[in-house]
Amino acid sequence: MRVKIKKHLHNLLSLFYPQSCVACGNTLQQNEHSLCLECMLHLPETHYHQEINNPLQLLFRGRVQVENIASLLFFKKGNQVQKILHSLKYNGNQQIGEYLGYYYGKQLAKEAHFQEIDCILPVPLHPKKMKLRGYNQSECIAKGLSKALGIPYCTDILVRTTFTDTQTKKTRFNRWTNVEHVFAANNPEQITGKHFLICDDVLTTGATLEAAISKLKNAGNPKISIVTLAVAN
Repeated sequence: MRVKIKKHLHNLLSLFYPQSCVACGNTLQQNEHSLCLECMLHLPETHYHQEINNPLQLLFRGRVQVENIASLLFFKKGNQVQKILHSLKYNGNQQIGEYLGYYYGKQLAKEAHFQEIDCILPVPLHPKKMKLRGYNQSECIAKGLSKALGIPYCTDILVRTTFTDTQTKKTRFNRWTNVEHVFAANNPEQITGKHFLICDDVLTTGATLEAAISKLKNAGNPKISIVTLAVAN
């Protein structure tokens, strides 16, 4: 009964306040969520999760050891993926992060090399930025991944201790120096011997992820895999 009422309320709200596709702006149909079917069918997916030695491995080679790494989508300036990420990060659209996290998690669940994960760690925001934004976009992705993979996510093992400027216009070297000392790893007894899946919205130079992984490695040398919604192409 409660489910039926909830469905009727959703339909009523959709009638007066129709939701639109994040990528193209068209009105979503009843069984569509965040993205219309047409845009879902044309998402520029990388399929990197199907390749253990994919091109993303080169980003971290010689820097930090990563077991597996994959990104769902190719990001290019002006493409639909940029609209999706902007909506997630700046327009308060937490739903799209969780939806795509779940969508990708279902694909990852079919790959043997993503089967032995103990916990999902979203890249944390500094409390000041968290207060300003109201949510962590990486945690939205982690929620979706967690539901699809049946693996818990945790927000108190990897924390951000220093507030930093935006990374958008920085060089690779400046990105690294900007984030080198911004993370901390708590509860070392929960780190040793574990395999963590770190998730974030977009992968560019890898500086932020490298800094986070280094802290975890120093705290207990766990295995680390990485998943992001997009990779800059």
